[in-house]
Amino acid sequence: MKYLAGTYLISAEKLSQCPDYVLPEFPLLGRSNVGKSSFINALANNKKLAKTSNTPGKTRLINLFNFSDKFTVADLPGYGYAKVSKEVQNRWQRNLEEYLLNRKQINTLIQLIDARHDVQKNDLQMREWVEANNLPIITIATKIDYVAKSKTLNVLSKFRKTLGGIVLPFSATDSRYNEGIFDKLEELIEEKTQTV
Repeated sequence: MKYLAGTYLISAEKLSQCPDYVLPEFPLLGRSNVGKSSFINALANNKKLAKTSNTPGKTRLINLFNFSDKFTVADLPGYGYAKVSKEVQNRWQRNLEEYLLNRKQINTLIQLIDARHDVQKNDLQMREWVEANNLPIITIATKIDYVAKSKTLNVLSKFRKTLGGIVLPFSATDSRYNEGIFDKLEELIEEKTQTV
């Protein structure tokens, strides 16, 4: 299984606007332009499912996508860049914190990090916030196809050392990484089902 059918559900500004359903949810955290929309499109094999942009900060809402009625993925506004006022940024932050802390459907957070660069300061700040709130999280190293094959394992190892936990490689142009990601998500869903 390299793809799952993905469908767009809804865009919500805050938690109260998110639909109430039973599917496990995986919110995507990451810097603007790390490839969150490309990640969704590649898993669904549909380049038009989530809007991608070369301009950072385009995602302004919580965008929810259903994957074959197995789970949902939430594309969240990226951190680290946005040409908006401080007031708007603060409102985003309040809305996202409320969503991440209180959305009962959330199974595990997925933090996307660009494999071409070291983990950035705001990646670490986000991770510290997640860990301070005791939220489950895994890391996806995006754009791994831009890294020389001889250095791939080194990059993943460095991310594991810096962030801890599970780190999986991903490429929007090479579907061979999809299977490992789907397997991990299914495993996380199974684990949660057993503990409920």
